[in-house]
Amino acid sequence: MNMSGKALESLDPAFAKDQYMMWTANMLYNTLVATDANLGLSPSLAKSWEMSEDGLTYTFHLRNDVYFHPDPAIEKGRRFIASDVVYSFNRIIDPATASPGAWIFNDRVAEKDPFVAIDDTTFQVKLIKPFRPLPEILSMQYCSIVPHEVVEKWGKDFRTHPCGTGPFKFVEWDENNILVLHKNKTYWEQDNNGTHLPYVDAVTIGFAKSKATEFFQFLQGKLDFVNELDGSFKDLVLTKKGELKKEYHDKLNMTKRTYLNTEYLGFLTDTTNPVLQNSPIKNKLVRQAMNYAIDRQKIVTYFRNGIGLPATSGFIPEGLPGYDSTHSYGYHYDPAKAAALLAEAGYPGGKGMEPITVLTPDIYSDVVNFAANQLLDVGIPIKVELLQSNILRQQMSKSEAVFFRGQWIADYPDAETYLVFFNGNLPAPPNYTRFNNAVFNRWYDEAMLADNDTIRWALYRSMDSLVMQEAPLIPLFYDQMTHFTQKRVTGFTATPMNVIDLKRVQFKD
Repeated sequence: MNMSGKALESLDPAFAKDQYMMWTANMLYNTLVATDANLGLSPSLAKSWEMSEDGLTYTFHLRNDVYFHPDPAIEKGRRFIASDVVYSFNRIIDPATASPGAWIFNDRVAEKDPFVAIDDTTFQVKLIKPFRPLPEILSMQYCSIVPHEVVEKWGKDFRTHPCGTGPFKFVEWDENNILVLHKNKTYWEQDNNGTHLPYVDAVTIGFAKSKATEFFQFLQGKLDFVNELDGSFKDLVLTKKGELKKEYHDKLNMTKRTYLNTEYLGFLTDTTNPVLQNSPIKNKLVRQAMNYAIDRQKIVTYFRNGIGLPATSGFIPEGLPGYDSTHSYGYHYDPAKAAALLAEAGYPGGKGMEPITVLTPDIYSDVVNFAANQLLDVGIPIKVELLQSNILRQQMSKSEAVFFRGQWIADYPDAETYLVFFNGNLPAPPNYTRFNNAVFNRWYDEAMLADNDTIRWALYRSMDSLVMQEAPLIPLFYDQMTHFTQKRVTGFTATPMNVIDLKRVQFKD
């Protein structure tokens, strides 16, 4: 299968921090548990798992029929055992590794011997305090299992000499040019008929200079798959409702899937911060008014070609348990209500209001300018300031950005990954708005102790509802992902975190 991507930094899963590194990690390695296309957790290297009554110990029962890819550093196809999990997880939290995934375990797992191999097929994780989404977190690509012999042989160069248990094995990587992976013929997973996966013999990933070049190559049949469209192609290929135009129906397949990404405009809410001294956004009524002033449906239709859903239900996006499917506590477009709230706040028609500056990277300026104009329509004076993404992120982290454009992509399939964003006991990131509410913090702790999912998800909804009431941000839209494949491709799937799965891909004649 031929596909294209951005330049890759590493094939070491300890550094799988962006989409393309996650994709390749998912091809080369396995995790203990995996996320399926419906956000469920499915067994992978672990057949089953259970939690102790106090919620502090998780025990995983491992497969005994899985082998690492052949490598000169290990005996031919060594069997995977529990001590490999201990090694892989300890490696993530070892400061010498400098893995961007260390946060997964830091301040969560026990200080002494957090990871234990009871025997070759039994592995345990010990926690400081209960954390219900622990199995979900272990589905992240950072938690891929690696063999110590190969990592130790190559050291930092393991990034170009990967070895795992996954469906594909490494053949060659000409950086910024091409990556070639071949089918792992001894891969352990089978389909429902007992046929060994994967079906395709090889995956070739090219690195296109631009999304436009990539799509041209796709239209010429040189690529089997592309992810997302360059903005310039959206009007060419898609209707405003986000559907494939008729002339492309017989040329290519498009799938639109839930993508766990909420795009938002965030407010700094720490009133002790001097940067907020005279800011009108200190007033909750102003923040609520701003939420009612923006037409989210127009953003999705005109700036996104129908890709995405208006965020009218809170911060937790559609697709996760805890999402408010009743739309009972989000904001909808109601300029009259916005005007009434502004008057109540002491700024009738925006009178006497200091201009508010919103910070955004250039790439998102069209949506932010549209929102700014809508705020202006109800009398709220807004200035749009363009910043480089990395500089904006630094300002958000230092609590110097008062009003800013952001996005929050789920790290794992549990709504806690959205609610941790508002946990007042945590720094920025994740808490870029510096939201701190005693009731929210208490509910968060209760949710982590809840001994059944129904109670936990009800708490999630209460927390999301409380956040919406306090309005530390303006959710704009819940994202969707679009994947384009050639007509001959079948069996292509992806998780709502946009990690693609090629194990079941086949080509029709």
